[in-house]
Amino acid sequence: MRHGKKINHLGRKTAHRKSMLANMACSLIEHKRINTTVAKAKALKQFVEPMITKSKEDNTHNRRIVMARLRQKEAVAELFRDVAAKVADRPGGYTRIIKLGNRLGDNADMAMIELVDYNEIYNAEKKAKKTTRRSRRGGSKPAAAPVVETKATNEEE
Repeated sequence: MRHGKKINHLGRKTAHRKSMLANMACSLIEHKRINTTVAKAKALKQFVEPMITKSKEDNTHNRRIVMARLRQKEAVAELFRDVAAKVADRPGGYTRIIKLGNRLGDNADMAMIELVDYNEIYNAEKKAKKTTRRSRRGGSKPAAAPVVETKATNEEE
C-alpha cells in the first residue's frame, strides 16, 4: 500500500533527488525546454511550478525561497526578470509535457518539458485560429445575373 507517499523518489536518496531537480529546473529556466524521462518531467513540473508562481511577485522573501531551492544566482535572476514577466497573466499551468517515445538504449519513456509561453508554434496557432463567428443561414448570397427584358412579339403587331 502507498498511503501517504506523495512524491516520486526516482530511485535516489533525498539529497541527490533535490540536487537533480534543482539542476533540471535551472536548465529549464535557461533553455526554456529540456528532454528527459516522463517520470523526471512529472517530478520537475511539481518542483518548478510553485517557484514560477512565487516569481510573479518580486520581493526579497520570494527571492530567498526560490534561491534556497534552485541554488543558482543566474537562474533565479532570469526567472524573476524574464519568465515572470511572460507568465504574469497566466493563472497556473506554466509547463507542458510532450511525450516523445522511447529511448534507444534502455527503452525508457522520454518526454520534452517546456515553458508554455515560450513556444511560438502553439501560441501562433491559437491566435491565428481565432475567427469571427458566422451565421449558418443568411450569409452572402451569390449575385444574380441581371435580367434583360426582351419584348415578346405578338402576332397582333
